[in-house]
Amino acid sequence: MEKTQKWEDLTISNDFLFSKLMRDEEICKGIIETLLHIKVGKIDYLEEQKSIDIIYDKKSIRLDVYVEDEDKIYNIEMQVTNRKELAKRARYYQAMIDLNTIEKGETYNKLKESYVIFICTFDPFGKGLSKYSFENVCKEDNSLKLEDKTHKIFFNTKAFNNEKDTDTKHLLKYINGEDVHNDFINKINDKVRKIKSNEEWRREYMTLDLKLKEYFEDGMEEGIKEGIKEGIKEGIKQEKINGMIKQIRALKEFGIEDIKIIAKIKEDYNVEEEEIKKYLK
Repeated sequence: MEKTQKWEDLTISNDFLFSKLMRDEEICKGIIETLLHIKVGKIDYLEEQKSIDIIYDKKSIRLDVYVEDEDKIYNIEMQVTNRKELAKRARYYQAMIDLNTIEKGETYNKLKESYVIFICTFDPFGKGLSKYSFENVCKEDNSLKLEDKTHKIFFNTKAFNNEKDTDTKHLLKYINGEDVHNDFINKINDKVRKIKSNEEWRREYMTLDLKLKEYFEDGMEEGIKEGIKEGIKEGIKQEKINGMIKQIRALKEFGIEDIKIIAKIKEDYNVEEEEIKKYLK
């Protein structure tokens, strides 16, 4: 099982801490404006001081950050592991954003302009760019854009030196773990210190960590017992199955969406996606 960071060692690149940080409206707006070079209006959170859920087919989809202003929607995800699936995840999240809007009763022409943003601590496409922006264009005439007002943007913090805009460069450098100081970064650091001093959030983080470890260890123990009964080969297989089931239950208990559960289980157990899907139901 992947080792969880200690609470005291968390940085902005940790998605738990990042989601708490982005509850500060001033910082949230500042990060969006720095990354996209646009002016953000007054933003609204789907739920005040709670995790953000979008309901799809009675399943809860948890996104790191989901905010709206008067005419735009922003979904921002912190990504520290390259699981080679970001393009399809961006597509999926975009669909969820649109579905959420339609479920509120809006018609198609009322769909807001939307941004799905991944901040990656690695190069997601291997081209050495600090930023990869995608919009729908006509293949036969690249000057013709679809104008569906959807944007999928991937930032690569490793390539912060290739970023031309100074403020964006400093933010990417900071997220990459480098020592950076300016007024805005100092404000972020102050907020991070306040988050880490929040006992409720520390307990929430530690509870999630302990739950995952307990389910993982319980699954390992059960698998070992089964292995004694059925032989080493079958025992290893049963150990994996029990571990997967326990961990899936824990992740679901905390509202983690299926697509993220699959990625996590694939990494921890080295099994195919189809195998994992058997135990998701």
